[in-house]
Amino acid sequence: MSAESRLHRTIKLRDGRKLGYAEVGDPQGRPVMYCHGFPASRLEAVLVDRAAAKLGARIVAPDRPGYGLSDFQPGRRILDWPADVAELADALGFGQFMLLAVSGGAPYALALLHALPERITAATLVGGLGPVHTLAAVQPMHFPARFGFVSARRAPWLMRGVYGSVLGPLMRANPNVALALLTTAMREADRATLSRPDIRADLCASIGEGLRPGMHGALLDFMLYSHDWGFDPAEINLPVALWHGTDDITVPPCHSRMLAEPLAQAQVFDWPGEGHFSLPINHAEPILGALLNGGAESVPRRRAAAMGA
Repeated sequence: MSAESRLHRTIKLRDGRKLGYAEVGDPQGRPVMYCHGFPASRLEAVLVDRAAAKLGARIVAPDRPGYGLSDFQPGRRILDWPADVAELADALGFGQFMLLAVSGGAPYALALLHALPERITAATLVGGLGPVHTLAAVQPMHFPARFGFVSARRAPWLMRGVYGSVLGPLMRANPNVALALLTTAMREADRATLSRPDIRADLCASIGEGLRPGMHGALLDFMLYSHDWGFDPAEINLPVALWHGTDDITVPPCHSRMLAEPLAQAQVFDWPGEGHFSLPINHAEPILGALLNGGAESVPRRRAAAMGA
């Protein structure tokens, strides 16, 4: 199988929908399901390909419904996602697997932990989006995100008009527009990372592919993020490591604390001076290595300090 063909695979789900996914890293490695960010797609996993290949991880990154190669699922909930992932894992012969989630993939990773505890051995969330259906999570975010999440909750018609009819066509035509909205007032670490042409090209490819079928998937995610997620995180009793850059302006570090607070086995790790994009891109190897090798304790404390420890 060619490297390119591994990025554009599909299966047919039991309900007849098509689910798209990419594979990166070591084809014979330990299975890790990747939950992509927002708005993005399976192609986001390309950013961890080199680290996964080196460490012996087989990263499988499915498109959520309505993104990329995955058919839209009208009326879906966040808790519908585990059934799709379970079908994909079955098709690939995975009995158990680990989870790696970035940004807007975090709520979906928690849904997987809640619904499939017998199949998941550990999870890592990087720059995870917190409970934006609460004022405490939305208030510290920059204006475009704050406007989007508040309007999705209180005035869905406004959110659909602005992001669906106005910004949507612009973002589909030029993914740099979406990237600009995500990086308002970003700090030095993210500026340096996004100044690299290869990284910017990979991110734009992921966003462009995610929005290629239209805005339905992203708009529904806006709505789902902005309302109760439909499950109680306190019922999750699996190990979860949450990594966050202290200079993350896109998703403030307090979001990881909010995500971790109800979890029985959570550790939040602060990475000084890193941002939303620089952390998972520049430090994919130690973060993925910690997931594969038993937890965040395997990462030197000079590079990552445990918050509250």
